[in-house]
Amino acid sequence: MERDAPDARITSKSDPDRISVELSSRRTGMSFQRTRMSADRTLMSVIRTSLSLIGFGFTIFQVFRKAHEAGMLKSSSAPLNFGVALVLLGIAVLVVGIGYHIVFMYGLRREREQMKADGLVHAESHFPLSLTLMTALLLLLIGFLAIASMLFGIGPFE
Repeated sequence: MERDAPDARITSKSDPDRISVELSSRRTGMSFQRTRMSADRTLMSVIRTSLSLIGFGFTIFQVFRKAHEAGMLKSSSAPLNFGVALVLLGIAVLVVGIGYHIVFMYGLRREREQMKADGLVHAESHFPLSLTLMTALLLLLIGFLAIASMLFGIGPFE
């Protein structure tokens, strides 16, 4: 079989060793995409947990505040504090999850760039902006607005 020129397009008629190397390089590139998607799924789990904590905490806060205002409860500080604590916990979980996601994605991009520089993978695919990260940041904003409403009586949720 003829030897291909080093820069020739690889086809089924190319040298078997070059085909094998090309396929391996593409599989490695795809594994980076799978790892990126896995990191997004992990962040989605953090978002679900945070959303549950923030939503449940805000609901507890509102229900007991309304019950106190209606005169059904004499003291509602413990349930109100519990609601605030849940919202703060949801915000903390989200901040840690976002930080972990950003650090992990930065490391993954750095690793891919190093492998590209070493000629081990192609750089044809890129890492698009993560919609999951944007959603997490929006939820973080909502969490801050909720806690401002709960603690200071300001914001859109009052």
